[in-house]
Amino acid sequence: MKINFEELVQLALAEAKKLGATQSVAEISESNGMSVSVRKAEIETVEQTNDRSLGVTVYKGKARASASTSSLTPDAIKDTVKAAWNIAQYTNEDEFAGLPEVEDLATEFPDLKLYKPWHISSQEAIDIALATEKAALTYDKMISNSEGASVNTSTGRFVLANSLGFMAGYPYSSHSFSVAIIAGKGKQMQRDYWYTANRYPERLSNPKAVGEYAAQRALSRLGAKRIPTGKYPVLFEAPLAIGLLGAFTQAISGGALYRKSSFLCDSLGKQVMANHLDIVDDPFVIGGMGSSAFDEEGVKTQKRHLLTQGMLQGYLLSTYTARKLGLPVTGNAGGSHNLSLLSSHTKKKDTLEVMLKKMGTGLFVTELMGQGINYVTGDYSRGAFGYWVENGVIQHAVQEITIAGNLKDMFQQIIAVGSDSYTRGSKTTGSILIEQMSVAGL
Repeated sequence: MKINFEELVQLALAEAKKLGATQSVAEISESNGMSVSVRKAEIETVEQTNDRSLGVTVYKGKARASASTSSLTPDAIKDTVKAAWNIAQYTNEDEFAGLPEVEDLATEFPDLKLYKPWHISSQEAIDIALATEKAALTYDKMISNSEGASVNTSTGRFVLANSLGFMAGYPYSSHSFSVAIIAGKGKQMQRDYWYTANRYPERLSNPKAVGEYAAQRALSRLGAKRIPTGKYPVLFEAPLAIGLLGAFTQAISGGALYRKSSFLCDSLGKQVMANHLDIVDDPFVIGGMGSSAFDEEGVKTQKRHLLTQGMLQGYLLSTYTARKLGLPVTGNAGGSHNLSLLSSHTKKKDTLEVMLKKMGTGLFVTELMGQGINYVTGDYSRGAFGYWVENGVIQHAVQEITIAGNLKDMFQQIIAVGSDSYTRGSKTTGSILIEQMSVAGL
């Protein structure tokens, strides 16, 4: 029997009010999933998951406290609310704490089509994983081993409500499969992987294509060398370039800004990237992984141009961080939605091949290692793997190098963005060409 989520969150809010809470918020959710993995044609794991939980936050004036439970019986919910209320008695007040303003809450809830279950059995999921791995292992005789293939599918739903009268929720889904493969032997082995993911199962790539591309990527890494230390143009492969978008969103997030731990503090209205670049945050993409009519607080979302011609137009703010900074809330509790980097210079013909030609001679990066980003200063230093390019043509793979720079300079030195647009999660960009970075090699 399907549980009535609306009734349960109303019970939690009513109990909070009964105990004396000045404000309260409750969220209830459930998810169901299946995960299978295989390696070298043998089944390794088959897992079914079914999770339910309710979380409640209560306010005693400006004091805030939270508690959660995985039991959804009325008594368990009441006990959870009481536990949060008891904690609130000993919590310091924070002048910026509290629910959003009523006028900021969402009132319209378009169907963004975020839910489409994948009706496959565990055996069908195993067959997909086996087919993906087989396509990789049989692609070339230089493919020597497999780290395995996996298939994941999940669906869920939630309802969020607060004491201001807001209540909304929706169902959602997510599906994916992947394979990791090894090429070569002995000291000359190289590993790579590929995957496909979408809310809609029919939009997933086919197992043969995923397996073969993973094999191609692993094979292309064989014969990797080091290169001399120097300063070179650097082209980030599109899936990797998404990490630069992630660094940007981290730097403009409210938490980093009010703590003064961002290199983009006090940058509104200033030039922070090359003037041919725009960044758009769109929560209304049909089927998008970051789509929603409201954020994690119930605040209405909006399509925003965060960057226009390289100039920073807005931050990513929750109610709390907006109050801390003295700025309007932006509907970004939980982060950005569907983020896209666009360049006015990009033409349809600007494929990866054309981007390599634009770079001429330099480093094409396809993998990064380590977490070497200092968000206070913008200093950037990562271990890297890629390919040395001369006259627009890949010469050989490159390993055991470090690329370094400062994100302030890197953002300003983006020469071009390719038309080879790629979406990973909720972020989209093409390959990104940076004029110059320091490369430590031989």
